[in-house]
Amino acid sequence: MIIANPTILVLSILLGLLIALFFYRQKRNAHSKLPPGPRPLPIIGNLHMLDLNRPYQTLHQLSKKYGPVYTIQMGGEKVVMLCGYEAVKDALVNHADEFSGRPEIPLFDDIVKGRGVILATGENWKVMRRFTQSTLRDFGMGKKTIENKISEESDFLVQKFRSYKGEPFNNIMIINAAVANIIVFILLSKRFDYEDPTLVKLLKMNYENVQLSGGTMAILYNTYPSVMKWFTSIKDKMAKNVVEVHGFLQETFTNQRKELDVNDQRNLIDAFLVKQQEEKPNPELYFTNENLIMLVNDLFEAGMETTSTTLRWGLLLMMKYPEIQKKVQSEIEKVIGSAEPQVTHRKEMPYTDAVIHEIQRFGNIVPANLPHATTQDVNFRGYLLPKGTHVIPLLTSILFDKDHFKKADEFYPEHFLDSSGNFVKKEAFMPFSAGKRSCAGENLAKMELFLFFTKLLQNFTFQAPPGDTLDLTPAVGFTASPMPHKICALPRV
Repeated sequence: MIIANPTILVLSILLGLLIALFFYRQKRNAHSKLPPGPRPLPIIGNLHMLDLNRPYQTLHQLSKKYGPVYTIQMGGEKVVMLCGYEAVKDALVNHADEFSGRPEIPLFDDIVKGRGVILATGENWKVMRRFTQSTLRDFGMGKKTIENKISEESDFLVQKFRSYKGEPFNNIMIINAAVANIIVFILLSKRFDYEDPTLVKLLKMNYENVQLSGGTMAILYNTYPSVMKWFTSIKDKMAKNVVEVHGFLQETFTNQRKELDVNDQRNLIDAFLVKQQEEKPNPELYFTNENLIMLVNDLFEAGMETTSTTLRWGLLLMMKYPEIQKKVQSEIEKVIGSAEPQVTHRKEMPYTDAVIHEIQRFGNIVPANLPHATTQDVNFRGYLLPKGTHVIPLLTSILFDKDHFKKADEFYPEHFLDSSGNFVKKEAFMPFSAGKRSCAGENLAKMELFLFFTKLLQNFTFQAPPGDTLDLTPAVGFTASPMPHKICALPRV
């Protein structure tokens, strides 16, 4: 039969492709014994049930009906959800190896190609992870060297805030730049001025990709890549940004190679280039130029995005809850006074420590976590998850778990304090995830959060501009950042 109308022909082909894809994935999953979940519809699965802008909220709600381990279907792809502290810990800690893989993510696969560290897979990931952790330690993570660098950068940040003289301003790019300079120092041994065109461009491209990768179009593209590539330019936009960033990185390490001194390694790129020279006789190369570009890109994004977003949540929450801000400032005055904040002060400042932890919990920075995949067939809680099963350990379900945080839906620093006002660790505090894929820069992030936060509240009182309403609804994006807003930084000293 000949279909005369071209539109009908195209729609018929697309429908045929979707049906074929659906039955292929159904057949692939036939041998598994996945946990139950909501009944999927043909072709779309459970997409109709999700808030596609903030899917983590729907996924958390579904766990209340289907339990801590359930299956949801994205198109034809079955995804196992892990919700709540016990289930996530069981998978990522007690079955660390089995849940340490990464699934295919169509939006990123052509860009990443298994390289770097965040979305890398197999032996390449293991080599890059070991190198990253050891090199971050070698170049100051958790040491006085990097503490001094953060303190120095916090002075630049205070100076920038002062320049607004209490008038309203948007702090997104300023805080991004300050935090970015810390990882840039570790990677490149330099810092950028906040208005440097190169840094501003890098930050804007990163910010755009973070927003794009967490929206509706990203979910639809990852669900139906062969179809959606004809209807959205999201992948092209993200790839264009990545290519520009990679061009800057390639030029940077090309220049550093010319100055490389094996006996005087200045930064992470130098350390990688030395490894590259040592590896040359080996036919299985991991320390390649392509891996270097992706690794540095990963560390720049991860080292900047989550910490800066947490700090912006911190300032917004201090404006929203001025009585908490005053308590933090009182503790700063009591313990630090006008001296330079140091990491050692943290043990003497239980309230401030609790507030920072609660900012991380309530801010819920990476709500859906990065996706995991099983590296082998695994029996987990009575279910058989075949090798390659797509798994999402939902961090938002842990940070808002009412079994561990009694006022989970509120900003409540007392979650981390006992009745005597002493700081209390919470086992369900997992903003950095857990297991073998946990954040490699966790110790650096903790140091940055304490030093930047205390330095800012030591020097300023933060208020909303007159007449503004403070909205705590998270913006759409891969990370849950605050909605764009302005702040007033009123000098205290």
